[in-house]
Amino acid sequence: MIGGGGGRSRRRGRASATLPSGPSVNRTESSVSCWYCDCKIYVFNDMIFNLGWKHARYTRAWFSLGVYFSLVALVGISLLLLWDSIGALYFRRGSISAWLPNILAPSFSGSIMDTSIIIASTILSIAFHEFGHAIAAASEGVQMEYVAIFMAVLFPGALVALNYDLLENLPLFSMLRIYCAGIWHNVIFCAACVLMALLLPLVLCPLYVSGDGLIVMGVSQSSSLSRSLSVHDVILSVDGLNIRRTDDWMKMLAQGTVEKTSSHEFLGGSQSYGATNSGKGYCVPNSWMDASKNLWQINDKLSCPDELIVFGKFSCNGSAYFPGTDKVSDKKQTEDLYCLIAKDVVKLKKCGNGWRGTEDDDSNCTCLEEECCLVPVLTPGFSWIEISYARPYSLECLQKEGNLSSSHATNDNFGPSPCGGTFVYVGDLSSTASSVKLSPYRPRWAFFLLIADVPYILENCLSCLLHVSAALAAVNCLPVYFLDGDVILETALRYVAWFNRRQQRVIIKVCRFLWTVLSIIMFSRFLYSMTVYYG
Repeated sequence: MIGGGGGRSRRRGRASATLPSGPSVNRTESSVSCWYCDCKIYVFNDMIFNLGWKHARYTRAWFSLGVYFSLVALVGISLLLLWDSIGALYFRRGSISAWLPNILAPSFSGSIMDTSIIIASTILSIAFHEFGHAIAAASEGVQMEYVAIFMAVLFPGALVALNYDLLENLPLFSMLRIYCAGIWHNVIFCAACVLMALLLPLVLCPLYVSGDGLIVMGVSQSSSLSRSLSVHDVILSVDGLNIRRTDDWMKMLAQGTVEKTSSHEFLGGSQSYGATNSGKGYCVPNSWMDASKNLWQINDKLSCPDELIVFGKFSCNGSAYFPGTDKVSDKKQTEDLYCLIAKDVVKLKKCGNGWRGTEDDDSNCTCLEEECCLVPVLTPGFSWIEISYARPYSLECLQKEGNLSSSHATNDNFGPSPCGGTFVYVGDLSSTASSVKLSPYRPRWAFFLLIADVPYILENCLSCLLHVSAALAAVNCLPVYFLDGDVILETALRYVAWFNRRQQRVIIKVCRFLWTVLSIIMFSRFLYSMTVYYG
């Protein structure tokens, strides 16, 4: 946790520290105990004070904006946490703990690179937070005593130590400017990250192209997609729709997930299938259906060979027909089921109303007289998606095409090709979406593949900085022990004439205790949700 506000140690009865002078200004000190260790740094004292005091007229106006924003954020986030806790108590599910894992999980990885980015983002966000406190204090004529980097139990943090006696002699609004400066700086840091992310395509334009697919930066070896995709492949479309951003990839796979409860069990015995309700069908020639062996009967169980997929007939009214579950002969149960090769079927004309963009087009439900619309039959919880890809940087493609311009035309190429093709993925999409690392920026020329990871790293850095800085600002808005929200609430209550000093202390103690408990509960629920997600 972050001890952002200056001077809180003074209220716990510590003696005022004297500013070091002469050669001792550049020294550092450290202290270690069984649960707490820190490192005090004095080298920045004069530099930061001179910077803040020299431009005090402008910095005071700047941090005045931060006061109004922080007060509104303190009230809003505190009420949100209270409402979330009430929702978790009565509805067994809180909004905050429900969406936090969904935001963090897709970008989280245990790789050395991602871990380094998280650590660096945390250090930068904390440093910018504390720099705000120091500059705000300097603009009010209060010089900081030292900057401390500490480790309390397992929680790292930093603080700016200020003379509490000098702070108490300042006007209330000047005190608020100092206490709210850290939150305000983190918010501005978030805005800067968003602006840099928006300008990233323009900055990378000379060396990278974007908007015509997602380049694969890595595929988890445990993912079944690793059999079809390789590093530096370009994913062009999903189910026939072009994708341009990583958000499109996550959204399409999320929409393509088939709910387990919507499947219909129709085969007896230990093996059962579910009929996908997506309506993604293909116009299969009758000759293929005649040549199909229907379902093989092995050990009194009905199944297809591993390289074949089960298909069933689809009607234009939006339903798939499958045999009933009543006890009938095996031939009766399998007369409308067919075993087909998926890579051959995807080359055929599409039918059904489940393809994206064709829900209202009835013509997609019908086929020619010598064809029949068949849809894949999947186990419950599994989905069927088509993924079109290109391999513009492969040696075979470069030798065949001579340049990369033809790689844009591979979106409709469903056959085998050195420059790409289309494959079908059948499985659980919720666990597949995050198994592939994608970037919307790919090198213009093949010899820039050595720096193909640069845009991906920049995007991850900006995203991580945004999330960490936003989390730091939100946490410090709460009126919790040792955080900025505690002293902000205490100082702001002095403006309220309705309560005397004793009543103000009671309100502060109640709020401090209540939101500390609520924060611990929310944090515990969040850790539990993350454990369940990854488990």
